[in-house]
Amino acid sequence: MKVGFIGLGRMGAGMAVNLVKAGHELLVFNRTPEKSRALAAQGATVADSVAAACRADAVVTMLADDQALEQVAFGKGGILESLPAQALHICSSTVSVACSEQLTERHAAAGQRFVSAPVFGRPEVAAAGQLFVVAAGEQRAIDAAMPVLEAIGQRTFVVSPIPKIANLVKLSGNFLIASVLESLGEALALVEKGGVDPHAYIELLTSTLFNVPLYKNYGALLAEGKFQPAGFAAPLGYKDIRLVLAAADELRVPLPFASVLRDRLLALLARGGEALDWSAIGGLAAADAGIERG
Repeated sequence: MKVGFIGLGRMGAGMAVNLVKAGHELLVFNRTPEKSRALAAQGATVADSVAAACRADAVVTMLADDQALEQVAFGKGGILESLPAQALHICSSTVSVACSEQLTERHAAAGQRFVSAPVFGRPEVAAAGQLFVVAAGEQRAIDAAMPVLEAIGQRTFVVSPIPKIANLVKLSGNFLIASVLESLGEALALVEKGGVDPHAYIELLTSTLFNVPLYKNYGALLAEGKFQPAGFAAPLGYKDIRLVLAAADELRVPLPFASVLRDRLLALLARGGEALDWSAIGGLAAADAGIERG
């Protein structure tokens, strides 16, 4: 399958490599040319524009936010103008429900197909091809997208024929992850201030009540106070919680703790945490308690 790929950040680069490994003919475009050249060494062809990356059966976007995606999709020489009729846009970016809805409408009007397929997993998981994919779209579009989705993930969950529902599910998942970061950080601060070794505490939790990757991986980061390099940068986490609140507002669903998380992430950014992993919100409780880690 001939696939264009736009957005070669830490997540996108790993996804793109796995598409090459799966035997797809890959065209890559990134605003920073060096990242495209790195993929060329893996067997991809470098496209010199968004339009060139769209000369394919499908194009995948993995971009930071609504603004970046809308510029690539709707701008002059963008995806809407350049993707052939009946070709497929697979959006793996974590964007707003409203943005996904607009993409669905605009692609339909252009005679193109659209699948929303955001992913769960950090950069190392993307590089290993072990992401979990949340997909939504019309069945024919999902069927067409499946060879791509199978190459980047270990399992694809099809949640709806309506693309924006995948974005709602993804945002709800990130809300839950952020909730764990905050609550686990608070619990760690409590027991550490009382004299318990944080590493031993994480070992206890993850060997008993919370024997899951989320607690193991983030628990280790919190216990060590190691928030760089950022697998998922704090500004992106802040963006996602704001998108959760926007979706909740539209659906008239109160999410009191999401407002707490927004403020915690904002506090982290106000303290100069732009370059930190979003798990650093879990370290705020330790700092508030006068505990120094790392």
